[in-house]
Amino acid sequence: MARRSKRQRRASPPPPSPATRGTSDREKAISALMTLLATRRFEDIGLAEVAGQAGIKLSQLRAEFGSTLAIFAAHTKETDRLVLAGTDAMMEDEPPRERLFDVLMRRLDALAPYKEAVRSLMISARRNPGLAFALNVMSVRSQHWMLEAAGINASGPRGALRAQGAALMFARVLSVWVDDEDQAHDRTMAALDRSLISAERWAGFLDDLCAIPRCVLRGPRRRRRARGEEAEAA
Repeated sequence: MARRSKRQRRASPPPPSPATRGTSDREKAISALMTLLATRRFEDIGLAEVAGQAGIKLSQLRAEFGSTLAIFAAHTKETDRLVLAGTDAMMEDEPPRERLFDVLMRRLDALAPYKEAVRSLMISARRNPGLAFALNVMSVRSQHWMLEAAGINASGPRGALRAQGAALMFARVLSVWVDDEDQAHDRTMAALDRSLISAERWAGFLDDLCAIPRCVLRGPRRRRRARGEEAEAA
């Protein structure tokens, strides 16, 4: 309960709706795709349709993007920017799990105008492994930034594992969020909290694993190699 009241005190105005965000060709194309996604499957949306919805020529769209997936990637990058711009200095003294909770809830706030588009895209991804893989790559890249925004190191191999784990965790939270119609988002916050607790345990296991001396890990390999050499000699 304390966390929820804390978030309410820090509540910020909702992001602009798809219809009012930006006037450049790039911004119009992003808003157009997200508007179409709210009622259409991703795989059924063509570039000409995006250009028509955006009110720009196909040549103007081509100058900005090469595919509908590239347009969605730009939307994801813009969402990253909005979340990072809203970093709360008051959270600096909170534990890592609380900081990441705050960051990811801000990400959900930024995605709120596009909930139906997110729902549609998730359905398409379940049917299309190639799309699911591409979306995972985008999500991992975004989660690198989300982890860093929360003051959690996302560099190196360990950081890559953390980002992948965060991407999978956030996907599970999104599946709850798209069906959570309560303004307080109790179900979503509960799901995020449970996921972060599990992730924290996994991170502790990962740290323990990485702390094992290399000589301990090399030992079994040497023994296996020695047994192989003895077998060949026999």
